[in-house]
Amino acid sequence: MDVIIIGLLGGLITGISPCILPVLPVIFLTGGAQSARFDRSSGTGGGGSAAPLPARRSRPYLVIAGLILSFTLVTLVGSLVLGLLNLPQDVIRWVGIGVLVLIGIGLLLPRFEQLLEKPFQWIPRREVANGGSGFGVGLALGAVFVPCAGPVLAAIIVAGATGRIGLDTVLLTASFAIGVAIPLLVFALAGRGVVERIRAFRTRERGLRIAAGVAMLALAGGLVFNVPQQLQRLLPDYTAQLQRDLTGNEDASRALGLGGLVTDENRYLDKCTNGADELQSCGTAPAIRGIQQWLNTPDGAPVDLAQQRGKVVLIDFWAYSCINCQRSIPHVVAWDKAYRDAGLEVIGIHSPEYAFEKDPGNVAAGTKDFGITYPVALDNNLATWTAYRNSYWPAHYLIDAQGTVRHISFGEGNYAATEKMLRELLQQANPGVTLPDPTEVADDTPQTGTLTRETFLGSSKDVNFAGPGAYSSGENTFSYPADQPSDTFALDGRWNVQTQFATPAGSDAAGIRLSYRAAQVQMVLAGEGAVTVRAQDGTTTTIDVSGTPRSYRIASSNDITTGILDVTVGTGVQAYSFTFG
Repeated sequence: MDVIIIGLLGGLITGISPCILPVLPVIFLTGGAQSARFDRSSGTGGGGSAAPLPARRSRPYLVIAGLILSFTLVTLVGSLVLGLLNLPQDVIRWVGIGVLVLIGIGLLLPRFEQLLEKPFQWIPRREVANGGSGFGVGLALGAVFVPCAGPVLAAIIVAGATGRIGLDTVLLTASFAIGVAIPLLVFALAGRGVVERIRAFRTRERGLRIAAGVAMLALAGGLVFNVPQQLQRLLPDYTAQLQRDLTGNEDASRALGLGGLVTDENRYLDKCTNGADELQSCGTAPAIRGIQQWLNTPDGAPVDLAQQRGKVVLIDFWAYSCINCQRSIPHVVAWDKAYRDAGLEVIGIHSPEYAFEKDPGNVAAGTKDFGITYPVALDNNLATWTAYRNSYWPAHYLIDAQGTVRHISFGEGNYAATEKMLRELLQQANPGVTLPDPTEVADDTPQTGTLTRETFLGSSKDVNFAGPGAYSSGENTFSYPADQPSDTFALDGRWNVQTQFATPAGSDAAGIRLSYRAAQVQMVLAGEGAVTVRAQDGTTTTIDVSGTPRSYRIASSNDITTGILDVTVGTGVQAYSFTFG
């Protein structure tokens, strides 16, 4: 039942995500508009022997049913079947695109469509003349339909690609497909309602069929040139945090196998103990896959691990706004500079925590700010993250010259031990190598339990809110509590709370009071405007905020201390979170 609920909710979230937009016109026109009741008395329905058969009222349901069936089969067994037949992995996609082209032409040429629909006429009908079921359209859409990848879909794809398909995987896939289909079905039925209520549409059946054909051909052409992926990069993924909230707990991770999705490629990673002080042998390193874009490589060329044999490789999983990663990156940068000439290859795998961290421009800016010159892979769909069964920001994987994982370290700290083993691997790879002195970067890892936990201001992941009242999305008026507990935040004034951030509503600035324990306090901010920070001693600092989300330091001291900050956020500024060091 847990698997079914997670799959259904994951599908529902995916069904309202930006990556669904390219298929909506096709669903609206072929699933919804074509099933509407048209006014045929006007003579515009397209008479004659070539006139199309009226579509079934059940067409929206059959289009979505075909999509569910096709998507489920392709996702679960597509890779396995293609592997057994020694066929390219994208052959199903191209076949699906070809079918979309044929159906699009059929919508433009009714007689041709009737020929295409004949193979599906075994579906029971109330009357022989009631044609156009749309089931074939759904099958074609399901073959090319690639929804936004999240933890749920990643678990399904990996299980299907490796052939490890059990009852749980089938239930997860089916419930996910149904969850995705529900918003699409609602949209299709809404399309039918719009057509039936507006007379200008009811009398233009032929025109709507032509529009559907054009939309189908446009979708096919867009898929050929990867337009949907480009569109997705332009639009913020406002559902990413919902996906993370759904799967970001132990029960969901256990149900999905997240952080433990075992395959033949990664099963031996368990032989590495987190933070060990001696080298271990943990199997061949999984390949880097599913990368949207590479930074810091010649012409954006990808880095193939298999071609790094003879070098020692350090893989660093990170995200540019993660405070834990920000404290870890100076060590990685120092190792890269010190040991690159001695045979070390550092590869940063940027696996986003926020939706805005998927934007290549934001990642490139963060990479430049941190002085990173080694290759960085944008793992926006967490494909490589999943292949390594990773669950932490940051995470370091040391790989020897033969391609074997020899050390894993999750989270901050353990830098001296990691560098010691890195040096051992370099000497093993080249016994005559001359190594520089060990790097001297201060370890600023805070002791567990001494700091306030990372505090998010978005409604989907808020923590440490002190009230009064509930913290919910939308515009609300807040006031500071009479007695604010330690390690909390409170709001004052009129705020517009969004999924991932909060911003002042109206024309006036608004306040945040933060009670914290830390040596350093940083805020992730974006937009255009000013933020004023007032400390307990009366010291006031003004920060000018401009551009995409990044981290700004708002308080600093030599030692961990308790304190209260009054932060005034100007209009036009979005506040995402507080992080502590």
